[in-house]
Amino acid sequence: MTPAVSLDPVPASLPGTLDWLRTQLRGTLMRPDDADYDQVRRLWNGMVDKRPAAIARCASAADVAAAVRFAREAGLPVAVRAGGHSIAGQSSCDGGLMIDLSPMKRVEVDRGRRIARAEPGLLLGEFDAATQAHGLATTMGVNSDTGIAGLTLGGGLGRLGRKHGLACDNLLAAEVVLADGRIVRASAEENPDLLWGLRGGGGNFGVVTEFTYRLHPLGPTVLGGLLIWGWADAREAMRRYAQFCLAAPDAVDALGVLLTGPAGAPVFAISACYAGPIAEGEQALRPLREMDPKPMQDAVGPIAYTALQCAADGMFPRGRRYYWKSHFLNDLPDAAIDVLMERFAEVPSPTSKLGLQQVGGAIARVPADATAYANRDAAWDCIPIAIWEDPAVDARNIAWARGIWEAMRPFATGGVYLNNLGEEGEERIRAAFGANYARLAALKAKYDPTNLFRANQNILPSG
Repeated sequence: MTPAVSLDPVPASLPGTLDWLRTQLRGTLMRPDDADYDQVRRLWNGMVDKRPAAIARCASAADVAAAVRFAREAGLPVAVRAGGHSIAGQSSCDGGLMIDLSPMKRVEVDRGRRIARAEPGLLLGEFDAATQAHGLATTMGVNSDTGIAGLTLGGGLGRLGRKHGLACDNLLAAEVVLADGRIVRASAEENPDLLWGLRGGGGNFGVVTEFTYRLHPLGPTVLGGLLIWGWADAREAMRRYAQFCLAAPDAVDALGVLLTGPAGAPVFAISACYAGPIAEGEQALRPLREMDPKPMQDAVGPIAYTALQCAADGMFPRGRRYYWKSHFLNDLPDAAIDVLMERFAEVPSPTSKLGLQQVGGAIARVPADATAYANRDAAWDCIPIAIWEDPAVDARNIAWARGIWEAMRPFATGGVYLNNLGEEGEERIRAAFGANYARLAALKAKYDPTNLFRANQNILPSG
């Protein structure tokens, strides 16, 4: 573990010491000797244990601008934390400045215009509650404890994506603090190139302090829930699930998962959702519910959208140890299903899972160069998710996830979802952006030429 670094004395060119920064903040500045420092610095993934030299707990865009300016002039590493859900733990840094956006939770919904303005500290559950109070929603993820900021900037897969596009596709505008401390707006009219990069380019171009989203009528009740098959029927159920997904209407979201059931035996489950009228959903989901083999458990029914969005939260508690890798898949042939079944049977932890997140639909109809998010032609995101608690068995659990990823390479598109990347190197980062990488590198050179914002899936400035 890297020890905390003292920032005093500082070069005379700085606006001052950390005491100066403290005076600039409406929020608070924390140091390692503060009582709540250890609690505040912790991230969602218990594998990550970094110690920033200071944490700027921001209350406004002006706070963020002051923190960015200070870090730049001090030559400090910078990490930006909103929800803190990054699998790679890139929301923090050793010996640098964590810019903590988690206190910034304001959200305003304009029902008439169907838009929401939201600050980056909001979690998905908080955002969904605010928009559902008006019968509106937009694409967010599948775990209500995730932050909206990182999710959106990395693309934003979620239950409404097949009908309404990714979270980033529904991003209309953003307020951004740039690397030089300026606060600018990115929209179709102002800095449109920056908006393009924010739509899936990660945190490479600045710190977003406000998101403006397009909203869509939904709920408050949708048709959704869990279907479960026993292990003896799992292989055939997965085959029929794959066939169903490739023909499903856009309003259907069907997330397949291999997991260990409450009785300790492996099962195959589908978490289904229909983003439309209940009667239409009954027809659309009937092939899943009545397929042969039939599920041993059918919990699909009318459910509040907000309840469905947090239904899996208990499977991903903060503080556990997490490791995963992912592949995009265009299809799921029998040989791939065999790999998934055989490898999951060897799972070392009963809390680990193997997910198949359905994509396609409206996501695939957006041109690959219309946003920074490029991998739009896949049918699923395949994710072996290792979850455990004891550090003594890190190697075994990590090896299990890596082994599945390697075994699934022959079936993969070669692309990867940015938000599912760990510390995997430049080649994998380029795989997330595809042909858009060169344009993103030029954009990085324009907005962050010194690569101040590099605690992320980093795009190197071109030139």
